[in-house]
Amino acid sequence: MGKLASRSIARLLFLADVKASLMRNLLPLPAWCPLASVIGYYLHDLSPFLVRFGESMGIRWYGLAYVAGFLAGFLLLRNFCRRGYCELAHSQVGDFITMAALLGVMLGGRIGYMLFYNFDAFIQNPVIFFYFLQGGMASHGGILGLVAFTYIFARKKRISWRGIGDNLCTVAPIGLCFGRIANFINGELYGRKTDLPWAVQFPEEIRENNFLSPNGLNRADLGRELAPLNIPSSQLPGNNESISHNDTEIIEAVRDNESVQEILREYLNARHPSQIYQALLEGVALFLILYLLRCGFPKLRQGILTGIFFVGYALFRIIGEQFREPADGYVGIFTRGQFLSLFMVAVGLAFILSAFLWPHRQRLLHTGSGNQPEEHQ
Repeated sequence: MGKLASRSIARLLFLADVKASLMRNLLPLPAWCPLASVIGYYLHDLSPFLVRFGESMGIRWYGLAYVAGFLAGFLLLRNFCRRGYCELAHSQVGDFITMAALLGVMLGGRIGYMLFYNFDAFIQNPVIFFYFLQGGMASHGGILGLVAFTYIFARKKRISWRGIGDNLCTVAPIGLCFGRIANFINGELYGRKTDLPWAVQFPEEIRENNFLSPNGLNRADLGRELAPLNIPSSQLPGNNESISHNDTEIIEAVRDNESVQEILREYLNARHPSQIYQALLEGVALFLILYLLRCGFPKLRQGILTGIFFVGYALFRIIGEQFREPADGYVGIFTRGQFLSLFMVAVGLAFILSAFLWPHRQRLLHTGSGNQPEEHQ
């Protein structure tokens, strides 16, 4: 019995030594590793910058996500033109994607954020619309912006609105996927609390006014514990006070200060990496569904793919929101994102219905650099 107890104590001491060693050497386990629940959750320490030129200037991963999404959309749409799936001429794809990015995604996303998530502040000070470096884009707004842009574009070019929408909706989930990955790198839009082994601790959590650690400690307690480390502006204001610049200083220190890391590991809650869930649902899964339908049924009635995109995005968003921290509050029993998604289901069903009420089948067009659209039946 004594030998068994000795072996158990030795095993616990070994695990404790391994955990301490990993923390000292900044070797957090991957989120998927089963030992994460024993040794410790991954403490998010990724920088939002790929290259940094100053305090707030540089090449950001979020910006690169937009560029990658637009580039992937351009290449896929050009491929659809070569296959004869798209009414756009091969030479028109570049201009179309550029205008869709600027007038649809960027402008629509910014307007959507102001109207859906920051309306009161926007009404009080409309100039904040132009504060792009402070962030603030809404995927619902970007999608609706693309709807408006493609309608105007199709009318001007005298091509089918639903036809061009089907092709654009097929490639759109790629951009959504890159955007969610960038959200994870930024450590924003994190998930709800959990004890799953792949959970992540996000330092951005300390920005919450009502922040509480797993042990019930608040922002003021965290500030007092960090004070001896001489971090610039390390004193955090108490709960229910405004977000301050102090939070940013501490979050920055997580990336290279081992002492800050050890303290935050004890204060931060383990949370779902909901950004990754959403990247897989709204991005990968939705893209595979639409791409297989686009290539497998090239003569599908126009509007069906657009409708499937709206319904699919809405359903995947509603599922993903179940794991995401509802930072923007609730509308009844739904989070703000879920509530807005309900309208997208209605829009999607309307597109699918229109495909049967006013049927147009996409004819395969003549391929080549000078392809022109044919009449629809």
